[in-house]
Amino acid sequence: MTKRFAPKPSGSEPSPELRFGLRFISGKYSGGEFPIGEGQEIVIGRSSELDMVLVEEMVSRKHARIALSDGVINIEDLGSTNGTFVNGEKVERGTLHEGDRVLIGTNILKVIATAQDSEQKHDLKSVAAGRVTARQRMSKAVEEAPRMSGSLEEIPLPDLLQLFGTSRKNGVLVLRTDSREGRIYLTEGKVRFADIEGSPNVRPLKACYRMLDWHKGMFALDPPDTREFENPVDVSAQEILMEGFRQQDEFNALRGRLPALELRLGLKMPLEPKLQDLSPTELELLQNAINAPSVEAVFDLTTGTDLECGQAVLSLLQRGYLEPVG
Repeated sequence: MTKRFAPKPSGSEPSPELRFGLRFISGKYSGGEFPIGEGQEIVIGRSSELDMVLVEEMVSRKHARIALSDGVINIEDLGSTNGTFVNGEKVERGTLHEGDRVLIGTNILKVIATAQDSEQKHDLKSVAAGRVTARQRMSKAVEEAPRMSGSLEEIPLPDLLQLFGTSRKNGVLVLRTDSREGRIYLTEGKVRFADIEGSPNVRPLKACYRMLDWHKGMFALDPPDTREFENPVDVSAQEILMEGFRQQDEFNALRGRLPALELRLGLKMPLEPKLQDLSPTELELLQNAINAPSVEAVFDLTTGTDLECGQAVLSLLQRGYLEPVG
């Protein structure tokens, strides 16, 4: 919904004026905020003469314009080389709303609404250059951050994949949580490979689908990795998201019927059903289940996706081939 300023009640004390701003949620100015005043126009680009100065290769000299008029925020691309993106879509001009994410070069900015003293003054060019702002949390570590970095809580992986897919980014998207680290290798915005540290047997698409469920942690877009991978893939971000969410929904529906991940699986004895009735895929999973130290390890060792593995484990349990072991 388009935000508009409400009139101040007559005869009352002046109340804080609703103001909008752009919060840097990735890039070298991550954590900084740039206020947008009513009737104000902000020109963004590499030139030092502009309102918001972003000095990097992927930003044009004059890249984009953002203006606030009568409570409506308009954005216009100024013929930039690499484009301006709003919520993953390349735009020439459009309207911004609270919560929208704008990608310019390697910087992702989020539109926020803030209540501020209407008499507070801002040196906008200094704010943009990262020199003056009450909320700026710049540090040497942030200034030396990778090409693009931020929080998964601010920008979830689905949004990142959509942004990078549409803008045809090259690089290695590194995801770090408290206990896990994963990498998605991008070429022209497409997924070429993916892996999860400590799970060498997990194939690329399976790794991507798992990482879609990582909601807390940090991300960084590192430079491209040009090495050749065994069993590479060539899948668009949209395909990853559509299939990944489908599998996630179906897996969550059967998850409660599976044994706890820390339990082991063993052959149900005496074994009444015949092994010859099993498909090659089921035989592989049966062997993995017998040898693996836990249900979780079975999912790592099995070739198929977690959904396929879960369905096979459930089938073997129901048909009397496997049973949980203490």
